[in-house]
Amino acid sequence: SKFLNDKWMIKNGFLNDVQENKPWWWNIKVQKLNLSAPLILLPEVSCQKAIEILQEKGYDQAPVVAESGLILGMVTLSNTLTSVMAGKTQFSDPVTNVIYDQFSKIGLEDSLGKLSCILENDHFAIVVHEQMQFNGNGSSFMKQTVFGVVTAMDLLAFVSRNEK
Repeated sequence: SKFLNDKWMIKNGFLNDVQENKPWWWNIKVQKLNLSAPLILLPEVSCQKAIEILQEKGYDQAPVVAESGLILGMVTLSNTLTSVMAGKTQFSDPVTNVIYDQFSKIGLEDSLGKLSCILENDHFAIVVHEQMQFNGNGSSFMKQTVFGVVTAMDLLAFVSRNEK
């Protein structure tokens, strides 16, 4: 029945224009949000260090990305603290023990309308940029680079700043 849900269809890239009376910002591209470069954690960072880094830098969440570029998930300050306080995780454990591996990705060329549909269900989306890379023998592959993390507050700030 998911294919009958327009918002699910938009979020998963099967449908573009569903809203008849779209707001003025609906078709603007995600890249116009001017997101700041994200804070990225490597998988071997300990929970203790992740908490310290997030607090010091003033972030609530950060993507956890392997050195290969593979996006493993998102770590949030609240989830990490809750897990440690509940005894499920130790401060010395790697941050991969507390990551959310269920997350939505959106591209720089996608619309704010698509982003809006994602943010109705998710607290954030990881903004990715795809690049074609070539290795030594000339074969190519697509690699996703984390460009930013976007929340509903980012979208709201953009809309209110640029309200027509």
